[in-house]
Amino acid sequence: MPIKLDRRASGRSAPLRHSSGTSLSRWLARHNHYRISLVAGQTDNPDQRIAEDVYRFINGGSDGSLTAYGLYDFSVLLISTVTSLVSFSIVLWSLSRSFTLPGTDLAVPGFLFWVALIYASLGTLATHVIGRPLIRLYFQRQHMEADFRFSLARLREYTEQVALLSGEDAEQVMVGQRFGALIANYLALIYRRVRVTAFTQTFGQVSPIIPYIFTAPFYFAGKIELGVMTQTAQAFGQVATALTFFVNYYTYLAAFKSVVDRLNSFDAAIEQAQALSDTGPARVASASGAPGIDLEDVDLFLPDGRRIVETKHLVLASGESVALSGPSGSGKSMLFRAISGIWPYGEGRIRSPEGIHVMVVPPKPYIPIGTLRAAVTYPAVPGTYRDDDIRRALVDAHLGDLVDQLDHEDVWSQRLSSGEQQRVALARALLMRPDWLFLDESTSAVDEKLEAELYAALARRLPNTTIISIGHRSAVVGLHQRHLEMSPEDDHFTLRDAAKVAAAE
Repeated sequence: MPIKLDRRASGRSAPLRHSSGTSLSRWLARHNHYRISLVAGQTDNPDQRIAEDVYRFINGGSDGSLTAYGLYDFSVLLISTVTSLVSFSIVLWSLSRSFTLPGTDLAVPGFLFWVALIYASLGTLATHVIGRPLIRLYFQRQHMEADFRFSLARLREYTEQVALLSGEDAEQVMVGQRFGALIANYLALIYRRVRVTAFTQTFGQVSPIIPYIFTAPFYFAGKIELGVMTQTAQAFGQVATALTFFVNYYTYLAAFKSVVDRLNSFDAAIEQAQALSDTGPARVASASGAPGIDLEDVDLFLPDGRRIVETKHLVLASGESVALSGPSGSGKSMLFRAISGIWPYGEGRIRSPEGIHVMVVPPKPYIPIGTLRAAVTYPAVPGTYRDDDIRRALVDAHLGDLVDQLDHEDVWSQRLSSGEQQRVALARALLMRPDWLFLDESTSAVDEKLEAELYAALARRLPNTTIISIGHRSAVVGLHQRHLEMSPEDDHFTLRDAAKVAAAE
């Protein structure tokens, strides 16, 4: 019978905290979390793997009607099983050392031990053949559960947009499909576990009979007494139970194996992401005294290998404001990411001064849940900026009505409009005062008048910051000294000065 464990054992949270912390640290290190999303066959739901899969690996837990075992449980079970196996194997070997092969006079040392070993091996093989699909089904179940939870969380995040579009019916269908997949997976698990349980129960019922089948001829022949036969059967049962560990715990082991597979694949994805950290255009320190950013023979590619951007030579001078325009999908944002050092697919050289602070502001900035102060000062730690500086940044970003709510906690990504969120990101830039500020359509959600005022505030408050902007509106181009265009050429785009293109035409 399976050994029962006290699952309330104390001191088991420390390994969990260590393992979760290690996985989280590796996931966040060197932008791995971003690069994992770029690799082919990206790992699903890293958050679930770090939290729940690590917990199941260490502590096990409840898995439907199955109480899953973790590493701690299996360690205790294996120690107990090995101890029992060694002890009773010696007894069984001694009791059956003079047994002969049926129908012969050939003595086989430890005859019944070998019978138990062969019997357990056949049972284990048959159980694995029947139950092997359980590993895949448990893996899929964890994936589907994580997708289902993520879809509900995403619905909560975009609840306003769904309401405006009256998309409740569509959400009901999509969420219902994910829930239906979970039900189908659950039924497949039940079907497979019924088959495994039917076999293992039958196997367990047959096990006590086996030693009597082999010892009965010796008893009736008067070679052993009834007590010896009974003692031999008991020792055989203990050895067989130990040897059939994988049969008795196969469903638990299948669930555990699926968790291990998810953690291993997550670890492999992190390794793949880390390998990408040293790829992409080479970042080289500028020659002494050169304050600008120089791109030499830079080619940028999509993750599938298609070239998007080609730049033979481009110099972005320090202090010169530049507007970048071009068709959607021409690689403008990709170029910003390459300059900031996070785009791993490319070649060439990007020369920049050592130690410069580059800040990229995307069109939809990240707004953490918490206080407004934390949202504006992100990613700085609390206390980095004075409240007066934070309030001034909000006023300059035309968010003066929020200056009295610095300590108010809210889901600011839902409370603030798109334009207000973009202005929060600009307030961050005013606080951080980067050397180079790359604005990726960072004012696309505000009107042109306010857009001009925001750029004026940036120029006034950040006189030593070089601003490079992506924009589709002509008004954005007019707010900068220089205009670069993404010009189509064959199957890619080339970065060129708009003034030179116009002169050539």
